[in-house]
Amino acid sequence: MMQTFEEFWALVVDVWQQGVFGADVGHFITALGIFLAFFLLRGLVTRFILYEIKVVTARTHTPIDDDLVVALEGPIRFTFIILGLFFGGEFLRLEETPAVLADNLFRSLVTFNIFWLLFRLVQPLSHLFTPLEELFSPELVEWLLKILKGLIALIGGAAVLEIWGIKVGPMLAGLGIVGAAVALGAQDLFKNLIGGMLVLAEKRFRVGDWILVDGIVEGTVEKIGFRSTMVRRFDKAPVQVPNAEFADKPVTNFSEMTHRRIYWKIGVEYGTRIDQLREIRDGIEAYVLGEDAFAKPPEVATFVRIDSFNASSIDIMLYCFTRTTVWGEWLAIKEQLAYRIKQIVEEAGTGFAFPSQSIYVESLPSAPGDPAEADQDGPEPFTPPED
Repeated sequence: MMQTFEEFWALVVDVWQQGVFGADVGHFITALGIFLAFFLLRGLVTRFILYEIKVVTARTHTPIDDDLVVALEGPIRFTFIILGLFFGGEFLRLEETPAVLADNLFRSLVTFNIFWLLFRLVQPLSHLFTPLEELFSPELVEWLLKILKGLIALIGGAAVLEIWGIKVGPMLAGLGIVGAAVALGAQDLFKNLIGGMLVLAEKRFRVGDWILVDGIVEGTVEKIGFRSTMVRRFDKAPVQVPNAEFADKPVTNFSEMTHRRIYWKIGVEYGTRIDQLREIRDGIEAYVLGEDAFAKPPEVATFVRIDSFNASSIDIMLYCFTRTTVWGEWLAIKEQLAYRIKQIVEEAGTGFAFPSQSIYVESLPSAPGDPAEADQDGPEPFTPPED
């Protein structure tokens, strides 16, 4: 029994001394302690130093420093993880294959952290692209930032693959062949992508605009994506419109209106005299030209004219523009205009016409037994005999 226990203890000592990858268990425990020390230091730095920096930046008037601190927080915290792994690995003094694997791992983590930092810095530094919004549009600048983020991620991934001996060049050549085949089957996707770029480059519309795409949708633009644009209809239903539709069909952007039009045909009775017509026309014109809510010539065209003789009315054309383009305000102005026109027509002593028809009958048939019927040429009416 004693000999068996001695053999077991010898096995434990051998495992303790040999450990894993040529390092004894004691070294592994020490390396783990080094890692935990850096992990605790990471928490202290985050809790005290970064917190104090956030307090200082919160007192400034610019949001750039606040965004920078938020962007740097993640990579800084991850740096302590890398340091803990690196110093712990150095203490183990690995050799041969384990040493190569550990070296590649540390290089990969450092590369990942650098490109992660660059990726997160794109958004805070986007304030530097603000002057470009005047040349292009905010949506196009946002697209450029997304493309920049994508390039950073791709380059970072390629750098990590190169560390592990994976050649990116042959992979890209192979992807080029596959991409050509995929492109043939994804023509609509690229067409939508190009359509979205044209929309942003030409500034046809932007987020928040009220647009009409003939035969497709009318509503407010909420999001312009790479493949499609989300337009929310006035019944609050969202519609995803492929960007290619904006390149193939005419798009009306009502948000770009400088004024809003009122175009009415006002029909008055045919019994209206000429002096009454003049009074009505002059009264409406004086109201439109005298109210500040309406734009005046030569800024816009304004007409109040006796226009045509309709089937049941004499039509007066009213063509004018309001200064506001807001729908609710425009409706209120139209309402007041309608009240005033009705008052003008009533004060002129006439009324509004409504659709009507007149039927003219040249003669009516006579009743049976009417003496006038006997004077008419034609056969006598048949009277059946009485029983």
